[in-house]
Amino acid sequence: MVGSLAIIGCSQLVTLAGPRRPRIGREMRELSIIGDGIRDGAMLVREGRIVQAGARDEVEKLIDADCEVVDAGGRVVMPGFVDAHTHPVFAGNRADEFELRAAGKTYQEIAEAGGGIKSTVRKTRAASEDDLFEASKRYCDWFLRTGTTTVEAKSGYGLTLADEVKMLRVIRRLDEETPLHYVPTFLGAHTVPDEFKANRSGYVDLVVNEMIPRVAQEGLAQFCDVFCETGAFDRDESRRILLAAGNFGLKLRVHADQLSLSGGSELAAELGAATADHLEHAGESQISHLKSANVQPVLLPASVLMIGSQRYPNARAMIEAGLAVVLATDFNPGSSPTPSMPLVVTLAATQMKMLSAEAITAATINAAYSLELGDEVGSLEAGKRADFVIHDCEDYRELGCFAGIEHPVGVFVNGSCVMRRSQNHC
Repeated sequence: MVGSLAIIGCSQLVTLAGPRRPRIGREMRELSIIGDGIRDGAMLVREGRIVQAGARDEVEKLIDADCEVVDAGGRVVMPGFVDAHTHPVFAGNRADEFELRAAGKTYQEIAEAGGGIKSTVRKTRAASEDDLFEASKRYCDWFLRTGTTTVEAKSGYGLTLADEVKMLRVIRRLDEETPLHYVPTFLGAHTVPDEFKANRSGYVDLVVNEMIPRVAQEGLAQFCDVFCETGAFDRDESRRILLAAGNFGLKLRVHADQLSLSGGSELAAELGAATADHLEHAGESQISHLKSANVQPVLLPASVLMIGSQRYPNARAMIEAGLAVVLATDFNPGSSPTPSMPLVVTLAATQMKMLSAEAITAATINAAYSLELGDEVGSLEAGKRADFVIHDCEDYRELGCFAGIEHPVGVFVNGSCVMRRSQNHC
């Protein structure tokens, strides 16, 4: 971490400064851009924290002889993406399933034949903690290269006490030993493993009576998630698991209404969950429930794309209802094998008719608040952690409209450059 750093020459310093809460409605279009197009944006960082973001002449007055100065060269500088729904620890891949879907098999058909989540469970159980750590370090680099500096990280490919703990320990180690920030989520209720196929209640008992207490005792997770869906966990099973997690101090998240109207949205509202994620099938009633309880929707359009579906969440209805929408990748080896938040921003615009500014808000400050990190990351404001990215763009809207490009030339975490594409920018 450098002592003092100044970033100058920003065509757009996209600060997202604003109210200290998630943004809703028209607020999602307000990015608080400094130096719009005239290379006037600048920012000063000391000891890993932002001191000031403003016009260049204001910031330059604060620069001393010991300060490192980086010229953004007329590029866009904005907060690092906050990816609020990922599954970044796993063994193997599911490239074979990608081809099966191309040949016409559905996600559900592949899962029923023993593929999907259960395929990754078998490989992850067989891997050591060190094996999983080394594999996941590779994915860490993928996130950073596309401009993500914080991820929510779920377990859920172990489905035994030992293997779920193993995954969460890997997530903790990744947070400690890599530049990427990881927020751990326990997802022991991802699916019912094969050995409990004839004893679903026995597996729920295991999650409630053994897994959750152990995870809480070791401080391995901040959140608990449940896949509330036909073929996974029904509403009553999900409620029991989430109530147990809440009793142990874990915050709640819910995989809701992805493949059907599962009751997940209503359950998330009933229990005051932080988020309801997916929501491809959520309609007016489900949106109303989420709004009544201030549950943030986390939308995952890349997973819709990658499983070959056409059913995207109704982001416009959610924004118009006043929900603080979040975008995330759902990075995982099967249904959404992409770590790219720029791709998600593109899909938000082309498939869910979100404006570019709304998508940027959903992928930064709103995502940060969904992880209870709104006071730390997600915007470039005095006192916050200096997690930011220099993008090879003149206008932030290029991030979505020029698709399939790794835009970052410099990624900074805690004020230190952790990824560079040009010696001139780090």
